[in-house]
Amino acid sequence: MNIPKHYAYSHDPIPFDFKQTVERFFVEEIPLYSFTGKGNFLILKIQKTDMSTHKLLSVLAKATQLNERDIGYAGLKDKSATTIQYISIPKQAEKLLNKHLTTERVEIVERTLNKAPIKIGHLKANRFRILLHEMHAKDAERFTQKALMMQEGGIPNYYGYQRFGEDGRSYQQGREIAHSGKRLKGSREKLLVAAYQSHLFNRWLSSRIKISKTIAHLGIDDAATKLSYPKELVRILAKQPQFFKLFQGDVMMPYPHGKPTFVHDMHQSAELFSKRRISPTGLLCGANALRARNDAAHLEAPFDDDELTSLRGDRRFAWIWPEDVDTSYSEAEKKMEISFILPKGSYATTFLEEIGHFSLKEEK
Repeated sequence: MNIPKHYAYSHDPIPFDFKQTVERFFVEEIPLYSFTGKGNFLILKIQKTDMSTHKLLSVLAKATQLNERDIGYAGLKDKSATTIQYISIPKQAEKLLNKHLTTERVEIVERTLNKAPIKIGHLKANRFRILLHEMHAKDAERFTQKALMMQEGGIPNYYGYQRFGEDGRSYQQGREIAHSGKRLKGSREKLLVAAYQSHLFNRWLSSRIKISKTIAHLGIDDAATKLSYPKELVRILAKQPQFFKLFQGDVMMPYPHGKPTFVHDMHQSAELFSKRRISPTGLLCGANALRARNDAAHLEAPFDDDELTSLRGDRRFAWIWPEDVDTSYSEAEKKMEISFILPKGSYATTFLEEIGHFSLKEEK
């Protein structure tokens, strides 16, 4: 199984029933930019149910007689959900699309034109709406309180359990492939190695949350003893206004996007972080990855792997802020509806797990 993570917030678990189904899990893409309304590319706003993005591309390619590589999309969406995402195709393929797209699981909600195709990453955020069952009134009150608290304070940006396959062990296969030194074959091997990247990131993030909780909950002397840190360092870290503590050499990025910089002045960086202007990032190890420096590098090193060179390396925000959080509760039905926005690449289930303090993954 994937290693359990540390939660950032300290409260008793809040029970509820979660299932990711087309009737209870809704997600809609928020595009990175407005479309021009003219150009050679047709932009389709598509609602799909019980269909992965890869399957959607296959269906569209068959209907339009295009190669899948000629169909643009910004990000992958789960099969077990009702999702709205934006797809681009060459304008001249519209007639074939109108004639041959017949599946009831795909509905074209809107059409417009754009001068350029959609590419991976051309996504600002995702809006989620999720229905939770079996929630009692007192738990619903606590749920809403914690959700709004996290909107203000932010949450760790863990990869969700979906990243690691049905059994939670796909990263183990990815590690074997990465260490084999061979060139990756097909999308499946890339996904497995990416799961290994994500596993290392989650372990690093969990370790940093544990450090931050130790400093937040213990006195200077006890925290220094438990962490084996100099008392003066713990004293400096404890003065930072935000929960997630920054170290010299951490890689920060403007939030929600921008170019990375390193922490040199911890006080100045902490102030900007507490104001949501910048956020720390964690390593996705791979070719040409930007590594942390100084103290942060020592904390990052155990979760790095220089044998993973078959994928490009990157940085991922370690801390994010949910937006537009809203809840609605029916005491008669014991149901909670929660809606919110998360940055691209972030998992709604991670937010729900931080609120509930339990894993949402069903045991097989």
